[in-house]
Amino acid sequence: MLQISAVIITLNEEQRLPRALESLALAGQVADEILVVDSGSTDGTQQIAERHGARFLVHPWEGYARQKNYAASQAQHDWVLSLDADEALSLELAEELKRLKKEGTGDTAGFRMPRMAYYRGRWIRHSGWYPDCKLRLYDRRRGRWVGDYVHEHVETDGPVGKLHGDLHHFTCDSFEENRARLDRYTTLAAREAFDQGTRSVWLGMLAGPPWKFLESYLVRQGFRDGYPGLVIAVMAARYVFLKYAKLGRMMRDDRQG
Repeated sequence: MLQISAVIITLNEEQRLPRALESLALAGQVADEILVVDSGSTDGTQQIAERHGARFLVHPWEGYARQKNYAASQAQHDWVLSLDADEALSLELAEELKRLKKEGTGDTAGFRMPRMAYYRGRWIRHSGWYPDCKLRLYDRRRGRWVGDYVHEHVETDGPVGKLHGDLHHFTCDSFEENRARLDRYTTLAAREAFDQGTRSVWLGMLAGPPWKFLESYLVRQGFRDGYPGLVIAVMAARYVFLKYAKLGRMMRDDRQG
């Protein structure tokens, strides 16, 4: 029978972690081990993890991909189910994973699953946010996390299967959280673009935001997601603007020495 380690990286996640851990008990216990790797929480994250039967380790933050690879390396089992603290298994996905454990994986090196976001009181089914398939179940002997900035993902050396149950993503709701996350991710995205040699700023800053809004709201049918769809489209446009504005600032700082 296939054995799975559920692995979650955390930092001050006492508000969101319980839902992720509780979802692993849907349809019976999905994971044979739950491992939480923390990078220095000062809230009740450790107590919550241990109360749910998780093994808790502390490891200094190394960036998303490196942190997740370290966490996978500490798991007891080779098959790793990687979750973020703001995610949770749907009942359908939990049942699918239970069946997979019994039936085996064959030559498959990993599995993608659709991710559906819950944002501002609504499940988002359009706006370019769904199905947002993520490779989150993989054999660590044949796959690892790559990407140094904001687009980390798992790469495998073998075929990848697809699961049909949704991975639920409870993204931040408040404008304050959104603003902080947008600031953090646009800084990382600008740094990534700078390090990759991107130097075309004005076209991206002027043409990118309106196109991104139209893509999210009209092409990706964000209007069907109601008010949250409009907010998502505005945030997508602002993300592009801030990314290129910060890239321009980095270029100026680099020229000035």
